[in-house]
Amino acid sequence: MKTYYSVDEVGDNQNIHSDAANFPTEFLNKMTPSGLPPHKLDLKVGALVMLLRNLDVRNGLCNGTRLVVREMGERVLRCAFISGPNEGGDVLIPRIKLSFDSGIPFVLQRRQFPVRPAFAMTVNKAQGQTFDRIGLLLDAPIFAHGQLYVALTRTRTKDGIRIWAPEKIMHNIVYKNIL
Repeated sequence: MKTYYSVDEVGDNQNIHSDAANFPTEFLNKMTPSGLPPHKLDLKVGALVMLLRNLDVRNGLCNGTRLVVREMGERVLRCAFISGPNEGGDVLIPRIKLSFDSGIPFVLQRRQFPVRPAFAMTVNKAQGQTFDRIGLLLDAPIFAHGQLYVALTRTRTKDGIRIWAPEKIMHNIVYKNIL
């Protein structure tokens, strides 16, 4: 296993308060907003990762693409596509500078590989992908019937689905006066 640490800094922003630029690096390192890779990224050969940015849409390097790590360097990862038209094809993923500025009083800039370990994914990230097997964890109410449909149609066969849903969480609400 190899650990990669990001380089974090407060980016340039015209609306920034002068005190916001003085956040300690340790504070910035602890932040892991949605869409950014973690400060401490632990990877090993064979690990499944998900791409967090559109790097080369024409060649299939889109946000949500699943890859498997084949080789790890200091500045680049060699990965292979898990599925899709490029399945098995190799690709190089460089460290890049990523920015985040939503809901915080400054722009967080992080230089890191734009990947995250993909042990699990949300229903939205799974949309458009097909799997041999899925495990569906419904421990919180699903947002809409459409999301449940997307989740249940990600496998090739009905035998490839396993669902865990506690009774207290899942309720089937039917408004009979609408029917």
